[in-house]
Amino acid sequence: MKIIYDRTVPQAVFAAEEITKASKIALKSVSKQTVRLVVDAALGAQSYALSASAAEILVRGGDAAGVMYGGLDIAEAIRTNALGSPSKKETRHTPHLAQRGLKLNVPLDLRTPSYTDPSDAAQQNIPEMWSLAFWQELLDDMARHRYNVLSLWNLHPFPSIVKVPEFPGVALEDVWRTSAKLDDSFGFGGQDYVRPAMLAQHEVVKRLTIEEKIAFWRTVMQHAKDRGIDFYWFTWNAFLHGAEGKDGLTGDMGSPRTVAYFRASVRETIKTYPLLAGIGITAGENMEGNLGGLSKENWLWRTYGEGIRDALKDAPTRPFRLIHRFHQTGLTEIKTEFAELPCTLELSFKYAVAHMYSVPDPNMIKPVLPLLSPALRSWLTVRNDDIYSFRWADYDFAQAFIKAIPGPDKIAGFYMGCDGFFWGRDFLTKKPSGTRPTVMQKQWHSFALWGRLAYEPDLPAVTFERLTAAHFPGVETPKLLAAWADASKTFPLITRFFWGDIDLKWFPEACLSHPRFKGFYTVRHFMEGGTMPGAGVQNILDWRNKKPGGITPLELAQALQSNATRALQALPALQRKNPQNATEYTATLGDIEAMSQLGLYYAAKIQGACALALFDKSGEPAQQTSAVQHLEAALGYWTRYAATYTRQYVQPVLYNRVGWVDIPKLIEKVAEDITIARDWKPGTIDESKLKRSGTETGFKK
Repeated sequence: MKIIYDRTVPQAVFAAEEITKASKIALKSVSKQTVRLVVDAALGAQSYALSASAAEILVRGGDAAGVMYGGLDIAEAIRTNALGSPSKKETRHTPHLAQRGLKLNVPLDLRTPSYTDPSDAAQQNIPEMWSLAFWQELLDDMARHRYNVLSLWNLHPFPSIVKVPEFPGVALEDVWRTSAKLDDSFGFGGQDYVRPAMLAQHEVVKRLTIEEKIAFWRTVMQHAKDRGIDFYWFTWNAFLHGAEGKDGLTGDMGSPRTVAYFRASVRETIKTYPLLAGIGITAGENMEGNLGGLSKENWLWRTYGEGIRDALKDAPTRPFRLIHRFHQTGLTEIKTEFAELPCTLELSFKYAVAHMYSVPDPNMIKPVLPLLSPALRSWLTVRNDDIYSFRWADYDFAQAFIKAIPGPDKIAGFYMGCDGFFWGRDFLTKKPSGTRPTVMQKQWHSFALWGRLAYEPDLPAVTFERLTAAHFPGVETPKLLAAWADASKTFPLITRFFWGDIDLKWFPEACLSHPRFKGFYTVRHFMEGGTMPGAGVQNILDWRNKKPGGITPLELAQALQSNATRALQALPALQRKNPQNATEYTATLGDIEAMSQLGLYYAAKIQGACALALFDKSGEPAQQTSAVQHLEAALGYWTRYAATYTRQYVQPVLYNRVGWVDIPKLIEKVAEDITIARDWKPGTIDESKLKRSGTETGFKK
């Protein structure tokens, strides 16, 4: 196949390479057609148009990114045998959401941690942060899935990424990781993430000078730009990890010396990295009573605001964004302090707090929308602290979620990611063959859904059927995707029923919160717990008291049960297939089985909790018997879930937001629910004393 394109445009080069690769393995020959990739600015940024004749496929892109997306569209059509017959009719494609990103809590170094660092996920991935191959794989896949923003979040990244002339002793040589055994005793605010024992037992995972580190990140940012991806650094503030005790810096965040250090670090970061698109900040952790009498926003202006102004003095036309998270602060203070900011100011809001897999239209943002305008828009932080292990795939949910996002007059875009897990290379799989894939490669279908639908929400489901058929050739794709979606529905259903707003309070893969909250959620917690605000689901006590409105707990349990049963019934026929990439296919079916068993567990637990709640009120022995029977069934489902899970994933695993997770060991906790039901005394629940978890967004007017 002949491809005509501008070889000086990296995005076009990438698209041409993808077309060439696809044409070499295509089932249907397309070698007689020429593909022409051209820029037509009239189409607009990131947009493209496709037309074809018997001799030529024409891709017109509104800019370099549009050319790339159009070329990737052609490569995909070749690879999935969907190129079709030549037609004079032109199709046009324009991004629905202009900014479609990822959020990664990046574990740079033992001495400059992120929130995710006290976990197996981060510790396993520290070396990968300094591997160009990792970033190239990730950025290439991001482009294929139409993501165009990469935000890296760290408590205090500067010592690992920049030299500051006024503070020459701060920059860190080499890359460290601790060999000390971590546990679940770390705080939630980031202050104790670099402990003396960890430093004493460190290992050097890579030898690098600060100059080599700077060259590394410049290369990463260039590769991002070559894939149409903007690069951002985010901080939580105010931390001095890696810098405290050097060049006169102490833990006094409000001292003139510390303020000057942050201001200079911001300035040098922007000047050192010309391709940096922006910085994100938070009026957040380690700031209360620690700023020497300065307010949070005044401190942020004196450090980040003035640092940006210093950096842009010599480059006043440089496009740059400051994204100020709408967290633990108020809009009036932000606008007052940042009135003289010389670049674009935008906000950022936790769209569904920590649980994007809950409802497709979370209502937490409603009070914020009247404050937003084309002159002051917000990004959405779309947090996935629901699913770490499994390959999720539900086209209908993802499409509905994307379509419910408010329009571009209010919303600048989104970045999706975790606080309790790290999307680096997959470390959970027990016996990978060869190099471990990235999490994006493992969960390719999920990332494809969110990225592609964010670009084109009306992209038909058949697009993903074709992608799946190409990924697993010879499989009955419609049956696979139906079972996959049914199993995937477990997570939104259970999270809207049993609500814990932040990741510390609810991890549905294990029915857990952090041990300093509740730990394992028992049948009593289910009886007394609340449902997601605005989800239209009744909690068990309201249902028991016959209060009107909403989906009942038993109806939701029936939905969980029906979905999981359908998925499990489909598995035997699907398991008889043996596609070329059989290992990944088997693992995918394993995930479907595990999510289904988990769904059955939650269904039985809800049913048992309902029966026990009735017994608590009436004292009818038959209701207690029913509760015990449902909870015995729940134990069987959890036991099968644990067996399915550990067939392919390691246990136990340390997560930074919920602590140790050991699904087989939790069988003991699940069994205790049966004892709770057998020993229950009517009248135990005092509804007047219940305090349920609300939803804390950090939003203030």
